[in-house]
Amino acid sequence: NRYLKRQLAEKRSVERIIGDSEPMRRIKQMVRQVAGTNATVLLTGESGVGKEVVVDAIQAAGDRAGKPYIKVNAAALPRDLLESELFGHEKGAFTGATGSKRGLFEAADGGTIFLDEIGQIPPPTQVKLLRVLQEGEIKRVGSTDTRRVDVRVVAATNVDLLEATKRGNFREDLYYRLNVITIQLPTLRERTGDVPLLALHFLRKYNARTGKKIEGIEPEALQALERYSWPGNVRELENVIERAVVLGRGRFIRPADLPENFHQSAPPRRDEGRALADLPYKQAKAVALAEFDRRYLSELLVRADGIVSRAARLAGMDRSNFRRVLKKYDLEAERLRNGNGGAGAGDNP
Repeated sequence: NRYLKRQLAEKRSVERIIGDSEPMRRIKQMVRQVAGTNATVLLTGESGVGKEVVVDAIQAAGDRAGKPYIKVNAAALPRDLLESELFGHEKGAFTGATGSKRGLFEAADGGTIFLDEIGQIPPPTQVKLLRVLQEGEIKRVGSTDTRRVDVRVVAATNVDLLEATKRGNFREDLYYRLNVITIQLPTLRERTGDVPLLALHFLRKYNARTGKKIEGIEPEALQALERYSWPGNVRELENVIERAVVLGRGRFIRPADLPENFHQSAPPRRDEGRALADLPYKQAKAVALAEFDRRYLSELLVRADGIVSRAARLAGMDRSNFRRVLKKYDLEAERLRNGNGGAGAGDNP
């Protein structure tokens, strides 16, 4: 019965990790493997890649699910207070310590503690953290007594800890003690195939929060999202979708609902004489989609005698969006050639 419950919890927890690309399939497999253990896990990757989501999945799938789960952002706490927050203090240990206080490791006893931005922990506190990992003991600030704690540690960083050890900013012994199991999370630009899944996930999330009922994302807007380089990773994508939901007025998210920088880069073109197979897959996909769009729009303009509103109706788009797409693909001149200036009887192009 316990085994079946763990299997069910594992499945539900892994489903929290959105993505079906090869890198994310590997991440999910690692989560399944480490969740049922007590091994220390170190998550690495750029800021915004979704490290906390992976930690949540590990916690929910393991034997410590339902037990204390405490998250600590080391970069957000003042250095002179970090040690007290983590390990607690005794009355009179420092100015302002009017009473004894247990730390976060004591509060997490029996469960899990997530140390985010662990590379920001100062060297004196690193020594105490190493003792927790090696001996399972903590010592409150101002106390000589040790206390036993049973805590699983999951840490995360967006800096190169090995390089930090070489510079003397991070203890080498602590680095190797943390580096039992390392999970490297890919950037969003390394898994652009997951952008549609993530975008729809965030669309549902912010529909629920705002009470809106936006049904989906227009193909042109989705293409813009897939072409973008995402320097802010998944966190930036979430912010973009939240903005689109808040500002959107139609049934679907349109290109106009995206930030201005999503409209600045022209769709890629293939070098003359170069086959698609000569390009990397992601670039070839973007080029093929752009070529399809250009051909489709050109043929549509010919069929509509160059009349924009008529072509927009044939495409099932409103005229303002259709004009924007034409401009993006630099098809204004072709519209004029095919449509005798673009004017038709009783129609203003």
